[in-house]
Amino acid sequence: MDFSGHGLSSHRPAGSPYHFLDYVSDVRRVAAALQWRRFTLMGHSMGGCVAGMFCFLYPEMVDKLILLENLGFLLGPEDTEAWLKSKRMVIDRLLSLEAKQQTPKARSPEAALQRLLEANRHLTAEGGAILLQRGATETPAGLVYNRDMRVHMHSRESFTVEQCVKLLQKIQDRVLIIIAQDGLLVPHNLDSTNHFVKALWEAFESTLKQHIQLVEVPGSHFVHLNEPEVVSGIIGNFLTAKNTRARL
Repeated sequence: MDFSGHGLSSHRPAGSPYHFLDYVSDVRRVAAALQWRRFTLMGHSMGGCVAGMFCFLYPEMVDKLILLENLGFLLGPEDTEAWLKSKRMVIDRLLSLEAKQQTPKARSPEAALQRLLEANRHLTAEGGAILLQRGATETPAGLVYNRDMRVHMHSRESFTVEQCVKLLQKIQDRVLIIIAQDGLLVPHNLDSTNHFVKALWEAFESTLKQHIQLVEVPGSHFVHLNEPEVVSGIIGNFLTAKNTRARL
């Protein structure tokens, strides 16, 4: 599904910021509209954060949870001053963006794809073309990106490592996490200051390893788009296995 402000979904009204929990509400609204009482959720990157939060809030509605290049959380600064600075930055950037009120730029299909690839080094041209099918609209002047630029300033929900572990323990035995070897979350690719993710990795090794399927595959952050065959079999086995702790 396309979250508000993304893809083919509507933008929020002027003056209405994007909050992370609103994306979780979007999922709940879709489930209600489709009258789904229990289902499997799969999310990539930020979508994995949304899927994880939904599962933590509505565990009775989620049969299985699949996270691609995501640990189920938005990563927040541990330092208090850094946390305050990040919140202030969200507000300031949002107000600055609204003040500019720029008309979306139209690009040729080739230029739109090139710009997308430049902003996402893990994407292949084929994967980028797939994203543009829902991520851009054709106009007489060319392709215009659909994303509301304000989504870059959404308000995050951050947790401590202890909270993360407790939340994952609540839904253990029905979670599959797929991490790409050249993605954004493998330990050797992490910035030296990213203590949060490293601490969570340690928790996986010490506390959660026996209860959560954690699989590392070759590929980059968009491995599911670039090389879907790398993850399709793993996901298929997880979905069909009666015992989610069965060996993948």
